Amino acid sequence: MDWRQLPSLSSMRAFSEVAETRSLSAAGRSLNVTHAAVSQQVRALEDQLGTSLVVREGRGVALTPDGEHLAAGLREAFARMLDTVESLRKSDQERPLNITMTPSFAVSWLMPRISDFRQEHPEVELMLNPTAEVVEFAPGGVDLAIRFGEGGWPGLQSELLLPSNYVVVGARKLIGERQITDPSQIQDFPWLQELGTNELSIWLERQGVVPRSRLNVTHLPGYMVLDGLRRGDGISATARIFVEADIQSGALQVLFEDVRPRGSGYHMVVRPGVQRPPLKTFVTWLKKRAREAEACCR
Repeated sequence: MDWRQLPSLSSMRAFSEVAETRSLSAAGRSLNVTHAAVSQQVRALEDQLGTSLVVREGRGVALTPDGEHLAAGLREAFARMLDTVESLRKSDQERPLNITMTPSFAVSWLMPRISDFRQEHPEVELMLNPTAEVVEFAPGGVDLAIRFGEGGWPGLQSELLLPSNYVVVGARKLIGERQITDPSQIQDFPWLQELGTNELSIWLERQGVVPRSRLNVTHLPGYMVLDGLRRGDGISATARIFVEADIQSGALQVLFEDVRPRGSGYHMVVRPGVQRPPLKTFVTWLKKRAREAEACCR
């Protein structure tokens, strides 16, 4: 299609409104512009088409035969455009909100609160995908990812939701009276690690520790890691916000803590562009609950 052959959309809208109301003033009020601006748009359209479209008639205007012909075509075209837009809007609103996050985040933070969202917004259908894998964004796919890191992922927009350091923790019943001062000492304990992650090796490498033998690691779903931690089955590395209550109660002991840069923690990550209404609703709810959670921990 050669778009250069088409008049401007604004001039066609102005003429279509004049044809509907048979008044320049009424058309101006409908379009929220002056009647002079409408008249100018109609004259520009007539000049481009090389034909007269409207004529004065009393206090209003009447359409010429060419004007009637164009008005009928525009009425049909705009109606089809509106139907198409509405069908897309309806389809997008009815599509479930697809959210991905780590299993640990889902179990430790989101799921204890999600019933509140369901009660407040029963009209929003959720599709929650707890996975340790980084899920790629694609049109019609993931709407929101909740990721741990420092933000700034290329090609995506991110906003810090929950700031948190990373801690290596273990149950006091497991650690006992041992004084853990050297990172290499954690090799003496069994390690619980979330499926799909490699936190132990990454943490030891950051500390400059070379494993002296094969590490005793058990890979588990996120919810089982936290349960195992509390039972004393092993130690693990996790975001501090997930175990803060256990630390404060004395059930878990912080062996080491990585003080992360400002802005580090769990981020809300979306594709650039306009967010559909269900996503806006969920993001607003997440921010509110995050503020409440931070206030409780102060």
